[in-house]
Amino acid sequence: MKKYTDIAKETASQICEPIAEYCRMTRPLFQQLPLFSNEVVESKCGDIKVVELFAGVGGFRIGLERASKRYKTVWNNQWEPSTKKQDASIIYCKRFGTAGHCNEDIATVSTETIPLHDLLVGGFPCQDYSVATTLKHSGGIEGKKGILWWQIYRIIFESNKKPSYLFFENVDRLLKSPASQRGRDFAIILASLCDLGYIAEWRVINAADYGMPQRRKRTYIIAYKKDTAIAHHMKNPKDWIIHKGTIATAFPVLVKENAPTNFFSIDGTLDEISANFNTSHTKFEFENAGIIINRQVSTISTIPHYEGKRIVLGQLLQAESEIPESFFITEEDLPKWKYLKGSKQETRKSVNGYEYKYSEGNMAFPDALDKPSRTIITGERGNGPSRFKHVVLTESGRYRRLTPMELERLNMFPDQHTEGVTDSRRAFLMGNALVTGIIEKIGIVLLHNIDTIK
Repeated sequence: MKKYTDIAKETASQICEPIAEYCRMTRPLFQQLPLFSNEVVESKCGDIKVVELFAGVGGFRIGLERASKRYKTVWNNQWEPSTKKQDASIIYCKRFGTAGHCNEDIATVSTETIPLHDLLVGGFPCQDYSVATTLKHSGGIEGKKGILWWQIYRIIFESNKKPSYLFFENVDRLLKSPASQRGRDFAIILASLCDLGYIAEWRVINAADYGMPQRRKRTYIIAYKKDTAIAHHMKNPKDWIIHKGTIATAFPVLVKENAPTNFFSIDGTLDEISANFNTSHTKFEFENAGIIINRQVSTISTIPHYEGKRIVLGQLLQAESEIPESFFITEEDLPKWKYLKGSKQETRKSVNGYEYKYSEGNMAFPDALDKPSRTIITGERGNGPSRFKHVVLTESGRYRRLTPMELERLNMFPDQHTEGVTDSRRAFLMGNALVTGIIEKIGIVLLHNIDTIK
């Protein structure tokens, strides 16, 4: 077996290839299957059986399967309640087949239909996680209607055999929300995981800080069932956070200068936490890295420690000759784009006639080609002038928007992964996606720890 350091070096070399080439190279790993193929995913002894919730177009699956063929996704769920046409689900099936795919509201899915698995993953939506009431039949809690964290909780709670590992992704502001009770939502999630029998570590990671091509900052949570060897191995919380942990090994950090390690406990039932956590706004603070064991939190402010290659926006652009004319900005529309991107201080009037002063700073126009890109958002779609869409200046002197394939490359997806739906929907799907390189590197270290920590 290769040493972890050798595997890590090989993978780092791949990830630090210009992303355009990286995405081209890996596309054959995820070839488009015949529409509605039902090829069965077969797992062998030593494989990690994965269930993927809120799967989107398969970002977790791509990252994990790039990390190792031993990650086998045996069941996945993708449901978009706000649209009749299920584009993400269709793309997922085209790339990975329909076996084990569920395109239903997760709230209606019986836990009994979800196969046993070792690793539960998902990028669950950022919502209000407060607890509505206490109910015995729901394991002691029930979240507000439609809050998808409680579906994760339900699936774990009702499982005949809880998964050994959990791996979740969410926005970075999760650690501070809501404004009225800073950190309450994250406290509820961490306390939930402890109550379910897990130890959890977290880190806020900006992909660009580790050489990847997009400034996309997200919270990553990995949890280990308390009876696993990895959980038993955590003797020193700070050492795990900074040096030995799964996330720290994949994405090294240093302690921010003079930053103390904060310790506190999250007490009370989940509905009590919901009502009372941090009502003073000052008592509890979740830093960008931490761990919780038996509801005891250790958290510290860290800074990235990375000295490798860095990929910038200009390295992943398609040749100008490949760009459809519809992506170029017309001379007529160019002033509108410049106005929206520029700084402004002006008087505006609300719908009820109230006048107010409006101001905002300027945004880069065009986007810098020698830096990682700004964060892709769902508003990237469409060809109309916008403050938030990316615009690049071509060699010929024309301005243009980014193509769907370039947006895929910013998230480190295989080229043309979302092919088959409209360009507008492809942009929207990438705005909702994650950077697969983050999942890949964490997946490598997690598997190594599973194999070697006994």
